[in-house]
Amino acid sequence: MVAMLTLRRLLRKTTTQCVDFMIRRRGVSEGVFLLCLIWCCAPYASPPVALALGIILALVIGHPFKRYNSKITKYLLQISVVGLGFGMNFGEVVTAGRTGVLFTVVSIFGTLGVGYILGKWLAVNERTSHLISSRTAICGGSAIAAIAPIINANEEEISVSLGTIFILNSVGLFLFPPAGHYLGLSQHQFGLWSAIAIHDTSSVVGAAVRYGNEALKIATTVKLTRALWILPLSFLAALISRSKSARATVPVFIFAFVAASVMTSVVPDLKPAYGAIVRIAKTGLTITLFLIGAGLSREALKSVGIRPIAQGIVLWAFISVVSLIAVRSFS
Repeated sequence: MVAMLTLRRLLRKTTTQCVDFMIRRRGVSEGVFLLCLIWCCAPYASPPVALALGIILALVIGHPFKRYNSKITKYLLQISVVGLGFGMNFGEVVTAGRTGVLFTVVSIFGTLGVGYILGKWLAVNERTSHLISSRTAICGGSAIAAIAPIINANEEEISVSLGTIFILNSVGLFLFPPAGHYLGLSQHQFGLWSAIAIHDTSSVVGAAVRYGNEALKIATTVKLTRALWILPLSFLAALISRSKSARATVPVFIFAFVAASVMTSVVPDLKPAYGAIVRIAKTGLTITLFLIGAGLSREALKSVGIRPIAQGIVLWAFISVVSLIAVRSFS
């Protein structure tokens, strides 16, 4: 109770300071941004609303600190995911990873194959098509960041691919939880489905948080297992494109996530501390989604043509429906 009162006083004081900052400095966009950021730290803030708030901010007044946005979201997401690991028993992580491995392998290669065919059929630029297929198969922006330099994708092709991801991730974050409830999916089934069908790790975790703790455990573990496939996918792309300078980045934070879950299992006496870390991590995720939304630009939306969006939507619909059927049939 004392902690809650202290938090409320802190939020009230910080809000007042932001209003004063807007009045004195006339930094309206900076002040509004900081107020939104403070709201994301409140206990009642939710990931989908934070994302929507960020999008509105980006389209109405713009992001006042955009040049820092990319690096902050990247590291904040990774730190938040590691923090969530303190809420997961290592045995559950291993079980979830083993359960999702077959779905992961089949969905990755199935998505890449269908994406290649769709790209040819819709006459989408080859490199753009490759990026869209890779991010759908693996883990959104991380896959694009790994594959783009290997296939020598230019800035416009990367922008188009990222713009397509952003649109579909936003839809998935809002659509999947109510769809899961409507279809009567269990926590386990929803965790698997969201990890396979939603592109980006942030949106997967955001959707799973809304569905329940068990769904969050399954979704996070399976999604991070999928992220490890960035490495073989990068080497495959290098082989196909005959790139000699290909370098695949090892997603170190995934191993930190595993280490956190191991610590939770080995040293259970620190459970209250683990709970606090998980709560902070969920707040970090909410802030991450707000920043991702705020990073959207009108230019990025304009650069997304109808054909790449069509490829992304059809590919997303394919993997969503097929994975849903598989999850309901075999889990």
